Amino acid sequence: MIDIKNVNKKFGKLHVLKDISVQIKKSNSVALLGPNASGKTTFIKCLLGMLIPDSGTIEINNQSIKGDYKYRNIIGYMPQIGRYPQNMTIEQVFDMILEIRKTALSSADTELMEAFGLKALFSKRMGTLSGGTTQKVSACLAFLFSPEIIILDEPTAGLDPLSSEILKEKIKHERSKGKIILITSHILSELDEMVSEIMYLREGNLVFHSGIEELQSRTGEKSVSKVITSILKTL
Repeated sequence: MIDIKNVNKKFGKLHVLKDISVQIKKSNSVALLGPNASGKTTFIKCLLGMLIPDSGTIEINNQSIKGDYKYRNIIGYMPQIGRYPQNMTIEQVFDMILEIRKTALSSADTELMEAFGLKALFSKRMGTLSGGTTQKVSACLAFLFSPEIIILDEPTAGLDPLSSEILKEKIKHERSKGKIILITSHILSELDEMVSEIMYLREGNLVFHSGIEELQSRTGEKSVSKVITSILKTL
């Protein structure tokens, strides 16, 4: 479980996160939404320990993450743009990460790697890959160690339709196993049938955090995009 209480973050005079309090329980897939400069990236970086909040607390599984790096072992992260050593092959990148985590490929979660057919491309160097193939590498790394919490930043950007469906099925499967999945996306149609909750930020404020079924009932809409549009019209 992720429990965030009264988190604030400023950069100089810019107040990026304003007293954010939110709780995310297991077996939930949460869409983290909001316009540009709403605080989404800062929120994610605080969760990852890349930024330290000015005030407030972040707890994962009832333990504060402050001063504790080990909690990151239960988080899988897929950045919006993955940056890897350009001269390394795909295989070398995986070998490097597995070596760092002291895990054998045979005991890792390679389901997504196999579904993408990535092993056939293992000899290709990262600098020669298309944006879509680089996204596949990033997605596979995010799920590789069966993390309890998976954070995906624009996960389907650059993926072909088939690969997008493969990734969405993987997300739904992992959620059914009790994982917490946090997804940011500007393509709201990609989130339909994939998320159980929506968390919406605007100008550093948490506008709402509710279950998708509750929001659908409240608005009378089914798709995520129409639910969001309907709610924002009332604010």
